[in-house]
Amino acid sequence: MTLDTEPDLSDFSRIDFSNGAVAAVSGGSDSTALLLLLKAHLDRNAPATKLLAVTIDHRLRPQAAAEAQAVARLCAARGIAHRVLAWSGRKPSTGLPAAAREARYRLLAEAAEAAGIGLILTGHTADDQAETVLMRQARDEWARDERPTDERPSDERPSDGRQSDDGGREEGRGLAGMAPATLYDWRHWIVRPLLGVRREALREFLRREQVAWIEDPTNADTAFERPRVRAALAEGDGAPRVAEAIELARKVAAEREQLGRRAAMLIRSLASRPAAGLVRLDRDFATESDSGAAIYALRILLAATGGTAFLPDQARSEALFGRLRTGALCATLSRTVIDARRTGIFLHRELRDLPPAVEVSDNALWDGRRRITLGDSSGALLIAPLLVAPLGAALAAKRAIAGHGTPASLVRAALAAEPALWRDGECLGLPGEGPGLPGEGPMPAAVAAYPAVAPFARFLPSFDLAPADAVAALLGAAPVPASPFGGHSAGLPRAKA
Repeated sequence: MTLDTEPDLSDFSRIDFSNGAVAAVSGGSDSTALLLLLKAHLDRNAPATKLLAVTIDHRLRPQAAAEAQAVARLCAARGIAHRVLAWSGRKPSTGLPAAAREARYRLLAEAAEAAGIGLILTGHTADDQAETVLMRQARDEWARDERPTDERPSDERPSDGRQSDDGGREEGRGLAGMAPATLYDWRHWIVRPLLGVRREALREFLRREQVAWIEDPTNADTAFERPRVRAALAEGDGAPRVAEAIELARKVAAEREQLGRRAAMLIRSLASRPAAGLVRLDRDFATESDSGAAIYALRILLAATGGTAFLPDQARSEALFGRLRTGALCATLSRTVIDARRTGIFLHRELRDLPPAVEVSDNALWDGRRRITLGDSSGALLIAPLLVAPLGAALAAKRAIAGHGTPASLVRAALAAEPALWRDGECLGLPGEGPGLPGEGPMPAAVAAYPAVAPFARFLPSFDLAPADAVAALLGAAPVPASPFGGHSAGLPRAKA
């Protein structure tokens, strides 16, 4: 059975399905409607497209397994491939929604990887978007009203200990809400095609199709923040509040994307990488007239250089930028040393709090800055005794070769924080550099360490594509994968009644 017509609820025509699609289906109304609408679209326009429905059993409720089987029966009746994946292991006593969300995305990405699919679709709606914006707005207001004026929340961690749905710090820029698409782990696009659709419209569609859905009692549990906001929006003035929140998200998203494009231009024109782990900004950066874009670029570069998932605090970054205008300085922010000299403004990872030695494993994110990979997994047993640890100042001094006006001391400091391979206390060198220095052991060719764009390595909202791509080019990281949209824009579709 397939739908003869697709209601005016979503526009899948902008999405590139050439590599198939994974649909996240919990059995609730939103994801069930997403699945049926997506299946109808593909049947009409691309019937050979690989479609896989995935249900995540978080193992938080005894009914979850039976609900997953109900989704399996629906998929079987519609001729849709389906998998159930379980979130196993102990569950955290605090921050459960954020942990469940992280586990859900991880399992969805694993299912997509196993199926050779690069695209994941979720059923987030305009209602979800409004709830997200209102939650973030309330947190920002709390931070302003409750904290002393000299104690501003740091971007190094979310104010409530949780990440947003896009993995970003829930500050003013977070009022953009959920992005139409988010790149997960720099590999898989998570697309939200129903962000402009009200939940009730999807439920009315399911009623017309005589398709039932599951009501998750967790969604009404006011012990959690989102259900409390959802209950408040169900009251008499809920509709205008939803409309206002969606309009706010659209406005902030456009501003955020525009600011990101301006910051990216500054990064491409005024930043360079004179040595591994070292970023240089032209002195003109400190006198840039577009201070808003310059400060945003500086925040992104500080997080990328220091390997932090969150941008440094806005107020501290503004103060730092103001000091850069006055001349030479040496400061530290977001685990990054800022060394401003006559020859340029240099950024490198500070030597404090570097990771301890750990055994090499494939696709490991080291210090938030380097992705360690094994080129041949079949050789994993041969290299199992290998450890990855910082090169250290002594060995960096032997390797550092300054040039192009870069002080040797800065090259040494940057190299000292780079990941090196070690075995039995002996340094084998830097991964991927070829033979090490005289006296060093043989370097396993299969091991490589690729730069990662730290603040966007886990979650890259489509709002931030421009600065992420600019920093990737600067650091020598892999380029951002092609957008899943033919003519992508960060602007959200208008909500339908």
